[in-house]
Amino acid sequence: MRGRGGFAEVWEADAPNGQTVALKFMPSVNATTTARELRSLQSLLPLKHPHLLPSYDVWCIPGYIVIVMELADATLLDLLLLYHNELGQPIETSLLCRYLWQVADALDFLNARQHDREGRKVGFQHGDVKPNNILIVGETAKLSDYGLATPTHGAVTPCPRQGTREYAAPEIFAGYYSERSDQFSLAVTYYVLRTGAFPFPALPTELPRPFSRPAPDLTLVTPAEQPPLQRALAPVPQDRYPSCREFMADILKAHRYRVVRDSDDQWLIIRDKKRSSTITTVSLLRRSTPG
Repeated sequence: MRGRGGFAEVWEADAPNGQTVALKFMPSVNATTTARELRSLQSLLPLKHPHLLPSYDVWCIPGYIVIVMELADATLLDLLLLYHNELGQPIETSLLCRYLWQVADALDFLNARQHDREGRKVGFQHGDVKPNNILIVGETAKLSDYGLATPTHGAVTPCPRQGTREYAAPEIFAGYYSERSDQFSLAVTYYVLRTGAFPFPALPTELPRPFSRPAPDLTLVTPAEQPPLQRALAPVPQDRYPSCREFMADILKAHRYRVVRDSDDQWLIIRDKKRSSTITTVSLLRRSTPG
């Protein structure tokens, strides 16, 4: 077993072609729910992007939905714990910005209303962007776990299921996705990975109706980082950035970085016309992550 979360187990396995893959077992005992989730996951199989973790197949067995995925080294949550608990320091800003720029690129691809589904063009809101759903594969970050991905056809889409509440945009508590809900979750993810804390107080078990979050507490980051975070965390979706990459571009500017593509078409973070350090700690992660 490679890992166990609140809703799934992940096992390492050898595919018939000899490739080492991850098998994710998601409990699903309700026939209606299983059929809906299976259709949703199958509709995402054709989507290809360098920073979306590829799923190769999906099927169901009694009590479970099984997803065959690319095998990753660790999650960004593992990286956070490594830096804080073993190295005693925050994640390097150049490394964090590089990984989250890659995720922003994947989200903009996923969110764009350009995907064919049942005869029309749709976007997808991922619905559960958070550090443990961002995987590290070599030197690359890849967004994973599409179990809550929801097709969007307009500015507002009903949201029948919630992802992790601590990362969820305010409109989700009102029962709908906007086209910028994932951006809110990406901003919370950035703050958590940057500081080890959430920008909002803990949510009560039972939420009042109606529910609204308080203003975010951004005092643990620099003054330059606060304006882009304030905008991406705006309670009104239309007040956020038009895209996730625009949010991350302003975060990069706050650190005096910019992003370019190298000769291999890979994203690089550049500072003062020189490449910043992008040395990752995958070898340490492999030693510190249970096999």
